[in-house]
Amino acid sequence: MVSKSTVVRVLAGAIVGISPLITSAATEYPERPIRVIVPFPPGGSNDILSRYFGNKLTDRLGQQFVIDNRAGGSGIIGAQLAADAPADGYTLMFVSVSWMLNAAVRDLPYDVEKSFDPITLIASAPNCMVVKPDGPYKSLADLIAAAKAKPGGLNFASTGTGGINHFGGVLLNRMAKVKMNHVAYRGGGPAMTDVMAGNIPVMFSSVTQTLPHVRAERLRLLAVGSAKRSEVVPDVPTVAESGFPDYQVDIWWGYAAPQGMPKDRMAIVSREIKAVQNEDDTRKWLLSYAATPIEIDANAFRQQIHREIQQWKQVAKEAKISLR
Repeated sequence: MVSKSTVVRVLAGAIVGISPLITSAATEYPERPIRVIVPFPPGGSNDILSRYFGNKLTDRLGQQFVIDNRAGGSGIIGAQLAADAPADGYTLMFVSVSWMLNAAVRDLPYDVEKSFDPITLIASAPNCMVVKPDGPYKSLADLIAAAKAKPGGLNFASTGTGGINHFGGVLLNRMAKVKMNHVAYRGGGPAMTDVMAGNIPVMFSSVTQTLPHVRAERLRLLAVGSAKRSEVVPDVPTVAESGFPDYQVDIWWGYAAPQGMPKDRMAIVSREIKAVQNEDDTRKWLLSYAATPIEIDANAFRQQIHREIQQWKQVAKEAKISLR
């Protein structure tokens, strides 16, 4: 006859044996919707890309990726909200190059490098220089020669002071030893219109923004700022090919989380983002926006952020760019 104490011990052992399964099922991630803070209004590249990836990730993980647009303060309001959110993996932030650039020119209520855990980049697109197609500049060399012939006599447009394309122009000034004057516009539309009309000689922008006008032959691409030629406009040389090998300016997008996100949950998000990137339709979709997927781990992304902040801080200091 089996004693009561033996039965109790057997039952206890069985419970202990299955308890890890119960715990695993109860803590499976994600168990509820994940909020993705986008620190810009609907309609821009950050919003469009975050929604595309959000829909894909929703399908893969079985929980809704809810896009939460929190515009204002050049992205600072949304970033502050993300920095203050619980670091439990249920709040993510869709980041872009402007998030990093803010640290180079502004006093921030958070620390870009310490208040967030970078997760991964998803894609990048090169900056570029565009001019009027029937104007005097057929190449970047033509533009630089004109700038050297008339120091301070040429202007360049961008979509705002302290933005990546403002920095792109300043960096070219520095490397080519010329002095083109920056003119900040309120949006890419008015700036491109003035270039097409011949009111301003050149605009520093992104291939993504200018491509429709380039294809319609209303603008001419002089060069792209990426390390290698863009797949979308392979006939257009890089700035590096034009004699400035250290010139590289890219617009990029990715994901970060409030500092302290559990590593296992970050690994799940990173794995699923990479799976979305590797889908053929994702690559085709990104190329339609002149962007290419980038696979990079969290550590490499963190190193890139640090490196770029230091680079642009130095450029801002030399060019006296400050929004403090």
